[in-house]
Amino acid sequence: MNILVCIKRVPDIAGAVTLDDAGTGIDESGLGHTMSSHEECAVELAIQTAAATGGTVTVLTVGPAEAVEQLRAAVAVGANDGILIEAADPSVFGPEDIAQVIGDVVRDRAEAGQSFDLVLLGNDAADTGDFQVGIRLAYDLEYPVLTNIQMLTPAEDGSGPGAGANSTAGGSGSVEARGIGPAGTEIFALDLPAVVAVQEGGVDPRYPSITGRMKAKKAAIVEYDAPEPGTGNPRIRLELPEVKASAVTILGEGPDAAPALVDVLEEIGVIRP
Repeated sequence: MNILVCIKRVPDIAGAVTLDDAGTGIDESGLGHTMSSHEECAVELAIQTAAATGGTVTVLTVGPAEAVEQLRAAVAVGANDGILIEAADPSVFGPEDIAQVIGDVVRDRAEAGQSFDLVLLGNDAADTGDFQVGIRLAYDLEYPVLTNIQMLTPAEDGSGPGAGANSTAGGSGSVEARGIGPAGTEIFALDLPAVVAVQEGGVDPRYPSITGRMKAKKAAIVEYDAPEPGTGNPRIRLELPEVKASAVTILGEGPDAAPALVDVLEEIGVIRP
């Protein structure tokens, strides 16, 4: 099973978040960069699935030249190669543009004889929370799509309960996908090829080994220039949630605080009056 994982270079935020002057993105000055937790889990699921099926994992990103760091980070933990669609200013690309770029790569690779059975993405962008690219990509490719998925298991017989007459684009087997829905765990039989948006929590991303880091330095990264955005970024602005001020109530000091503490415990139901 050959898998394409789409990742995004995002700010590595450890403290307070501030917005840029336009208010449409995070102020990245002085910040490091990484890939989001959702995408780290997508990479891990892809590596596990490819290993179980004798397949390959290719990682792709649309971003600046520096985004090759995130591609090599994915190779260091087990991906085979990477694709960089270089965009000097990725913020001008909206979700529809990104989906179109990825779709073009999938089609071009298929014409060249390298078809992807699965395309995995993070459930949403860690810096902008768009929640759109996976669904737009599936629409563009005419593939089935699942979101909020935490686990993938290849069908043992290569077909699975979902394969057959309903298979899209000719079919290439199926996988069992699990995610968390409103009523609990949801299980799907998904015909391939397909798009899956991954949510963190189902697997633990692995750490790169020394051998993996050395491999990543030499891994093939194919680079293309990003096309001009078609739709553009429709985002008007981001808003930061209001910071709620914390308050502390001093109940007293020493033994004198005991009655007040008992009153609080009774109020919140820890003890009965």
